[in-house]
Amino acid sequence: MEIRQLRALAAIAETKTFTAAAARLHVTQAAISMQIRQLEQEAGVPLFVRTPRRCVATQAGERLLERAANILREHDSALAEMQELAGVAHGRLRLGNSSAMFGDGPLPRMLKQLRTPHPHAEITVTSGTSEALVKQILAGELDMAFVSLPVEVRGIQTERLFVDELIAIASPRHPLAAERVVSAYALAGEKLILGERGGNTRRLIDEFFAQAGLRPKVSMELSRLTAIKRMVEEGLGVGIVPFQSAIEETNDGRLVRWWIEGAHINSELGLASLSAGYQSPLGKTFVKLCHDYFAQVSSAAAARRKAVKSKVQSQPRRRKH
Repeated sequence: MEIRQLRALAAIAETKTFTAAAARLHVTQAAISMQIRQLEQEAGVPLFVRTPRRCVATQAGERLLERAANILREHDSALAEMQELAGVAHGRLRLGNSSAMFGDGPLPRMLKQLRTPHPHAEITVTSGTSEALVKQILAGELDMAFVSLPVEVRGIQTERLFVDELIAIASPRHPLAAERVVSAYALAGEKLILGERGGNTRRLIDEFFAQAGLRPKVSMELSRLTAIKRMVEEGLGVGIVPFQSAIEETNDGRLVRWWIEGAHINSELGLASLSAGYQSPLGKTFVKLCHDYFAQVSSAAAARRKAVKSKVQSQPRRRKH
């Protein structure tokens, strides 16, 4: 039983097909098929049921997957510790990122800073939903990931890095563009453009409307914040996004923002990793960079929100929705 065979097992279980698993591990489909065939021969039982469209783990496959996850975690931790003791300067950091806003700007700058003390480090970044990235951490495929909180998964620890309030955004051509506050009732009557289901931010929005006893009209569900903002700019609907994500567009006049009356919906970004995982010097440096960056961002964001809200409160409201 080899490590590469166990990685193949975990990848197939996660992606559901040999083709997708081969692409994830950067090997050919023939190679990954051979690894699983050898593993099944050694185990003496089939590990997957093959169908035309997907692979499903058998009971034996599920049992082996549980042990494989532990073996892979221990293998990677042991290797990292040995490299540190041997004075290996290269190091490896496998990051996951579920935040398009963070990945488009701050993350590249932080990784550039990381190169200064670790010029030969091997750094990879994978994007995906928070749920998918957490599974990859558990499978030993990622060291840490930026995820939407909360994450309540056994074996995973999280650290909150940033909290952002959700606001509504609209085109400057919207009939209520001059308003500064919007009610839940008014929002529910708009054509809403929201993030796709499955994310924590979308869950918070859905819970907000459910608690208000409202069924909103969702006209579009998109995976990227950039796409949501562009659709709203074109007047195709109203969006609900984190305050920080729309600062540039609202300052430029491409969008208007509304505070949501009576709502305190917060979007939380956190860093997830294994609860008992080994953290390399490279990983420790990156975590410190995260702390420094988000401390500055949080302070600036709090001041910006306070200034904007003070301005809103000082302006007379023309109508109530």
